Amino acid sequence: MGDLGPDSLHVYYCDFAYSPRGPFRMATSASSIADASAKTFAELLSGPLVDVYVGEAKRHWALHRNLLCHHSSFFQQHVGDEALKRSAKIDLLDSDPTAFELLVKWLYQGRIDDVSAMPDNKKWDYAHACQKLYVLCDQINLPQLKNFAIDQFRKGCNEAGLVPGPEEMKPIYQTTLPGSPFRKLVSKIAARQIMDPESTNDAGTYRLCFEGAPDFAIDVINAIRQGAGGKLFEDPTEGAACAYHEHENGASCPSMNGNGK
Repeated sequence: MGDLGPDSLHVYYCDFAYSPRGPFRMATSASSIADASAKTFAELLSGPLVDVYVGEAKRHWALHRNLLCHHSSFFQQHVGDEALKRSAKIDLLDSDPTAFELLVKWLYQGRIDDVSAMPDNKKWDYAHACQKLYVLCDQINLPQLKNFAIDQFRKGCNEAGLVPGPEEMKPIYQTTLPGSPFRKLVSKIAARQIMDPESTNDAGTYRLCFEGAPDFAIDVINAIRQGAGGKLFEDPTEGAACAYHEHENGASCPSMNGNGK
């Protein structure tokens, strides 16, 4: 057959059925790729591929450019018509490959798995993966998938009977902006754990978060205030003074006039 030069390898760059065209976006963010017509879906799977490298190990995916740009302005900015002339590669080295697997499923199928269909010993791992997926979607501007991810996270925590600890909560505050729904969620979880009389957790449990993210402390205190239902603490300037004195436990505490109480 002779040597095949780069100019002869047209299948990789051009689809036989559709003429080359620029990438296009969904009409609305509420749409799903699963609802696309056969013609639209075929067009999205035509055209060039983009190399995406994820995580420290640079795990590699080759994904359709039209599909990426169809879903996200982030991808359109990085591999759109003009950007593609410069590079057909995206590095997401701070992202988690497990989360990216879920993203790829959603890009091509319009859905992610439901944690309710998973065995109990898999629910928490999937919930944690959905937390990482949320952070990834926050970075690449996919609000619809963010909503799916946080829904699966909440459901997974509930069905597994587990909640994130400070090690899982801290990255949320490091990677999301103030006002993030996920910040609201984890701060309420922490507040509930602190206020639960049957829980061994107290405010000290979350020292890691308090030290690394001042906003976390503010959000937790506000969540406790809201959760208290307007109930006011006892006035600390009234009542027994002994509660604020330094002495050995069980020792009598003399009053200011010298009489022990």
